[in-house]
Amino acid sequence: MSEAPTRSARASTASALALMTLLFFMWGFITVLNDILIPHLKGLFALSNFEAMLVQLAFFGAYFTVSLPAGWLIGQLGYRAGIVLGLGLAAAGAALFYPAAALSSYAAFLLALFVLAAGITVLQVAANPYVTELGPPQTAASRLNLAQGLNSLGTTLAPLFGAALILRPAAGASPQASAATVQGPYLGIAATLAALALVFALVRLPQPRPPAEPIDAPAGAAAAVTDAALLWRHAPLRGGAPAIFLYVGAEVSIGSLLVLYFGQPDTLALPEAEAGYYVSLYWGAAMVGRFLGAAAQRRVAPARTLMFAAALAAALVLTSTTQAGALAAAAILAVGLANSIMFPTIFSLSVAGLGARTSRGSGILVMAIVGGALVPAALGELADLAGYRVALAGTLLCYGYIFLFARRARAWRVDASAERPRP
Repeated sequence: MSEAPTRSARASTASALALMTLLFFMWGFITVLNDILIPHLKGLFALSNFEAMLVQLAFFGAYFTVSLPAGWLIGQLGYRAGIVLGLGLAAAGAALFYPAAALSSYAAFLLALFVLAAGITVLQVAANPYVTELGPPQTAASRLNLAQGLNSLGTTLAPLFGAALILRPAAGASPQASAATVQGPYLGIAATLAALALVFALVRLPQPRPPAEPIDAPAGAAAAVTDAALLWRHAPLRGGAPAIFLYVGAEVSIGSLLVLYFGQPDTLALPEAEAGYYVSLYWGAAMVGRFLGAAAQRRVAPARTLMFAAALAAALVLTSTTQAGALAAAAILAVGLANSIMFPTIFSLSVAGLGARTSRGSGILVMAIVGGALVPAALGELADLAGYRVALAGTLLCYGYIFLFARRARAWRVDASAERPRP
């Protein structure tokens, strides 16, 4: 008699995990579609590189402004309701692309992107811990890696989708027809997100509640400030937050500039519609690298693999920006392979030893994703002033800091009883 509920519970958990991997696929797909949107809007509105990078500022700025309120809201509503809310908000943002294109307004596009990203931020805050709760703790990392693998698949396919349905139809079209090419794809995305929201609202799935605050959680604004100060005294977190900021900034900057960079006469001189397909190789390399890195880290310490990845990324960027033609293109695409293990490795090294404060330390790291908004804008301005090669070379500073962080992390030892690192 007891076996039936067990089978039912396992089936419910498997269904929930299948749906969650679809969510990870969708937000990876939507995020990287910005790499196609940037050259499209740049040509449509005759934007400078800095102005075009406001796409990433609007998108990743939502992570900074929405993540903390989303965490509080999900604590009140639960994971499932938070996922439904995030899907609904993201669907509304995708639907706003239709009037933005009809109005041919760049500001309206930026507003639509912010709303879309706000929904994805809510999804990220809810979905990552929800996946870890769908089964025993000892297999939580495996479940999250599976979901992240589908996220990488989404980032790989999105540029192919965008190049075929947005850039290619827009080539040689009138401004009005060019603006309209985003309407169909984003309405399709809106419909998919709305359908997923309906599924999550109606299908019976496990509903674990977010964990309660630890008993030492701060009470009141003054105590919260004190707690934040204590967190900032944790050396790995203090070093890791800027590393996350710079890593996301470098990865997004390179992805955002690829189509424009490959259009340069001294690189590949490709039209945008053809260059868009190459962006999928950058994100596809990251997907392959994620699996290779996971295997390598079973034998090699995470800090060592991070040092190697940062050094490899810097070498590839330097090669691309000092060479020309196919070699320059291949080198910058291969940076995706080096990027692959950086985010999870930096994240895990940063929260090591935080104990009961791990969730609040994680919140600081999620806010640091705003680097995907600010670094591309800065490098876009640099591209306007000095060209794409100099702008891409600016990511060397990002990878240099990550290398130094990884080198320092090798010296840290975590005192589990005191929950703080010691040199």
